Amino acid sequence: MNDHVIEVENLSRSFGKLVAVDDVSFTVDRGAIFGLLGPNGSGKSTIIRMLLGILPPSSGEARVLDLDAVKQAELIKPRIGYMSQQFSLYTDLSVRENLEFYGRIYGLSHQRLAERKSAVTELTGIEDRMNQLAGTLSGGWKQRLALACSLIHQPDVIFLDEPTAGIDPVARRELWDLLFELSGQGVTLLVTTHYMDEAERCTDVGYLYMSKLLVLGKPDALKRLPQVTPEGTIRYDVKVPSPTSQLTRLRAIDGVHDATLFGERIHLLVDESIQQKQLPSRLGFEATDFDIQSSEPSLEDVFVTLTNLAEKEGPQAIIAEAESDKLDEQVDDQSNVPRMLDAEDDVELDRIRGGGLHGLWAMLVKEFFHVRRQPTTLFFMFLVPVMQTIIFGYAINTQIENIPTVVLNLDGRLQSQLLVESFENTRRFKLIENVYDQAAFDRAMRSGRAQVGIIVPPNYGERLLLGEQAHIQVLIDGSDSQVASTAQSTAQLLGQSRSIQLAKAKGESLQLAPARDSEGKSVLPIEVRTRLLYNPDLDSSHFFVPGLIGVILQLVTLFLTSFAVVRERELGTLEQLFVTPVGRTGLMLGKLIPYAAVGAVEVLIMLVVMLYIFGVPINGSIMLLFWLSMLFTVCSLGLGLFISTIAKTQLEAFQMAFIIMLPSILLSGFVFPRAEMPLPIYWASFTIPATYFIEILRGIILRGAGLTDLTSSVVGLTICCVVVIVASVLRFRKQLG
Repeated sequence: MNDHVIEVENLSRSFGKLVAVDDVSFTVDRGAIFGLLGPNGSGKSTIIRMLLGILPPSSGEARVLDLDAVKQAELIKPRIGYMSQQFSLYTDLSVRENLEFYGRIYGLSHQRLAERKSAVTELTGIEDRMNQLAGTLSGGWKQRLALACSLIHQPDVIFLDEPTAGIDPVARRELWDLLFELSGQGVTLLVTTHYMDEAERCTDVGYLYMSKLLVLGKPDALKRLPQVTPEGTIRYDVKVPSPTSQLTRLRAIDGVHDATLFGERIHLLVDESIQQKQLPSRLGFEATDFDIQSSEPSLEDVFVTLTNLAEKEGPQAIIAEAESDKLDEQVDDQSNVPRMLDAEDDVELDRIRGGGLHGLWAMLVKEFFHVRRQPTTLFFMFLVPVMQTIIFGYAINTQIENIPTVVLNLDGRLQSQLLVESFENTRRFKLIENVYDQAAFDRAMRSGRAQVGIIVPPNYGERLLLGEQAHIQVLIDGSDSQVASTAQSTAQLLGQSRSIQLAKAKGESLQLAPARDSEGKSVLPIEVRTRLLYNPDLDSSHFFVPGLIGVILQLVTLFLTSFAVVRERELGTLEQLFVTPVGRTGLMLGKLIPYAAVGAVEVLIMLVVMLYIFGVPINGSIMLLFWLSMLFTVCSLGLGLFISTIAKTQLEAFQMAFIIMLPSILLSGFVFPRAEMPLPIYWASFTIPATYFIEILRGIILRGAGLTDLTSSVVGLTICCVVVIVASVLRFRKQLG
């Protein structure tokens, strides 16, 4: 049976030109505490993320529990636990709620969750803090909670990324006591740290430097490396008065290779030729003031020595001699550490003391760097104004033309055809359909396909020939007050103009009346009788308020989901979820459904406001309106999720959401008639979900339209919703890069 729980072979990871992990190989046995050491930025976290399956390697292989960390990552996640370097649990949930959340994520039954919750709280000692919010815990208790959450499902392997960073020494010791207990129970631990005292507690240690694994082995074996205490040298532990002032003198003695201060004692590496008894006299001390004894190297001695050798001879030289492997890191450059200023620096201090404009240049340069490195900000600054200018200056046309018009011509003779043509010739009306019965006429108006309906009576031509007044009925959709006013005035002017033309044809010179009414009085030949449907008073609130519901609903839901997910990414809680077995569809829908419920309440609130404050009645089915509103809510939430798969920060999410909202307001027909837009932009407006929803709102609320009347809008909104949700799920990856 293979006892290797973790197997890493030639693992590498690059970020562009930066090599973070370079050709690393190591194995970890079952029940071991394997320590990955190295300074901050050395690639320790990168290796863990590749082993967790949330960061794909550039090359090489990694296996955890005999499963491929790339191809079988989702099979590994139920069997591992993870404590990230940053506290990444939910600060606004209590200790109990965090534990229960992760228990449910791992699919624990109610009974099993209760058992595991009791076990991990007893192990970590957090029973008394179950109702405390996680965000109010101290550093040590936060780490205990993080460990408890990582243990809730009884993992075989636990990855701990600098688990003791930022906590006090007592909490560090207590946490390590817990780790020892887990190791004794057979749990395998991989721990990253840069504390040498913690390295001493590991069963196996690997040290990273400049993207390479310099050495690998057990602490005692590493201390015996020939490079640490070279042949012909010996190590001493010295205690002298004022040890800090003696370091320079000790290092200046011939044969002293290294002198390092540890508390009140100094660790020395010297030639064997320097006798122990000679050191006090060389420093000018009496033997009674000088305590010296032989010592063994510490792990810090090991890593400092190897780092110095690597800087001089290159990492490959150390690897070749120590027969180890490789990894990534950037080592602090001690030459850049600022020196302490003394009295001789008074003049320089005067120069750098701040004034009113001190630091202005530094701030300017920094802000320009920020702007340059934020592509979304540049897009927001330069392309959005261009888009606004095009929309306002080119796409938006307040002049009303081409109003969709349906004609029910019950006469059909030449005079009636000429009348219909005269309506079209005004350019205010665009004939979209000729219908032949009243039912088809009513459907066209109710569905919103036509905003003007012209009914020519069957005796229109006959009455004109007989010199009687003919009546034309023009029905106008009053839900859009701008369009309705234009259509009404144009129709009336057209009737007058057409009448004058006919009067001239009769021959005014003969002093004949062109037409007479039923009482025999002289009248115009044609009377255009207009009637406003749905909004007879042309109340602007009847037009704007239904559309406003759609715009506000999209605004709120879009920002809710996009900000919520991006905020989790910034806090690190999303990375913690990536390590769990939760599916990406489950994660996305888990985010979407609660906000959809919030959206449902929001829809009801806005409808109540519309009814009782603005007095806009709902003429159609309230249930149909509600369910189609929920369809639009899900679509808007999906757009927010899609933004969250792209944006890395809340600022980017805000900018992207704004870019989506701008066309939703201006091109959806909410304010400006879509029919007046240039053809390319008109067709582009069909890709905007709000276009369909605003038509649905006005159709149901104002015109009393049913599902059959709104088929095209419902189908369009459904397609948008499916495309957005599928794109969000496909775009979302349980990986960091």
